[in-house]
Amino acid sequence: MGSMDREHELLALAVSIAREAATLAQAMRAAGVDPVATKSTLTDVVTAADRAVERQVREAIRAARPGDTVLGEEFGTESEAGQGVRWILDPIDGTVNYLYDLPQYAVSLAAEVDGTVVAGVVINAATGKEWTAVLGGGAFTGGRRLSGSVQTDLRQALVGTGFGYAAERRLHQAAVLGGLIGEIRDVRRFGAAAIDLCLAAEGSLDAYYEKGLNAWDHAAGGLVASEAGLLVTGLSGAAAGPDMVVAAPPALYKGLHDRLVELGADKGP
Repeated sequence: MGSMDREHELLALAVSIAREAATLAQAMRAAGVDPVATKSTLTDVVTAADRAVERQVREAIRAARPGDTVLGEEFGTESEAGQGVRWILDPIDGTVNYLYDLPQYAVSLAAEVDGTVVAGVVINAATGKEWTAVLGGGAFTGGRRLSGSVQTDLRQALVGTGFGYAAERRLHQAAVLGGLIGEIRDVRRFGAAAIDLCLAAEGSLDAYYEKGLNAWDHAAGGLVASEAGLLVTGLSGAAAGPDMVVAAPPALYKGLHDRLVELGADKGP
């Protein structure tokens, strides 16, 4: 089997498993919420759903490919990576949206081989929209190949971002945004990094950046964005990671990247 055949096979498995996971997330959202539930009760519902979805995905992967490992948001890595594929999972990306019933939350599942993500799927569980990519094979949604935004002027760019849970980090991120927002068209904050990356891939956002993302937040969405032709990096030559993820078409990338460096977007808490 050629590597591209293997990658498409991994993607097909990822899509199948992620669809079932999205269905479970939706069902638990519907079943666990009633009009008199308090926000603290709902938080427990979200935590239970996150864990249930992750358990279901882990069991499905174990059944299909018992030699593989899984890195998931809820339960970490079961064991040291062996010779198999490592799957990188966010069972519900956008849990605050899930909590408030805002239709922007996703199941994100990527397959990684030797440290490189080779296949990924992001499904908006609220709407059923799917984005997929394989390394070297392009990115797609609804049968349409994605190619990013055609915008070339940063001043006309609609830029997505997000903020951390800790107040100190949000304050730093707000200061960075304060230095940027007058130099772009506007900003959007949808609350699910995996979806943001996919929206940038399809050109619904012109670019995206965020500090504080974990591997499960950007593994699948980052592949979708890069396969759509976007540059997906950290700052100043660093790889995309916890300090910064920037995703932008080449025409917008340098201007956005350099301004984020000037603003110290990868610094602070």
